Amino acid sequence: MNLTDFYKIGKIGRPHGINGEVQMMFSDDVFDQTDAEYLMLLIDGLLVPFYMEEYRFKSGETALVKFEDINSKEQAQTITNCEVYFPRQAAENSDHYSWDMLVGYSILAGKNNIGKIDNIDTSTENYLFEIGDILIPVADEWIEDIDHENRTIKMNLPEGLI
Repeated sequence: MNLTDFYKIGKIGRPHGINGEVQMMFSDDVFDQTDAEYLMLLIDGLLVPFYMEEYRFKSGETALVKFEDINSKEQAQTITNCEVYFPRQAAENSDHYSWDMLVGYSILAGKNNIGKIDNIDTSTENYLFEIGDILIPVADEWIEDIDHENRTIKMNLPEGLI
């Protein structure tokens, strides 16, 4: 199991109530769009599976999650601030699509490998692939192919963009 086989979808917030439920802030609701039984939490540099008993949405970016074997507020506090990851393969094998799952993909332009996507800036109307200090607009007409198996995005970029 390798970290590149997963992508970050959120972060565990504070406990909610006294029965082990936690708030999870998420950027991708893939866990609700697939048959996910578990989420991976990054604990001390290792991905650890946590099986969900139940969850409910609090808002468009927050869910209240109850994990198996987390049955008290004190136990819930031990996973507070952990990053939450989801298996890429489970997302890719579903009809679910999100920008978050493209982080880590390589951008290929012609014969050039521009680099791996570090982040996708979705804060404005025009999304941007961030590769180090390089910003590439996410334009449908520039994307020729997305290869999930090889984790590459083939693009036809205008001359002089990079």
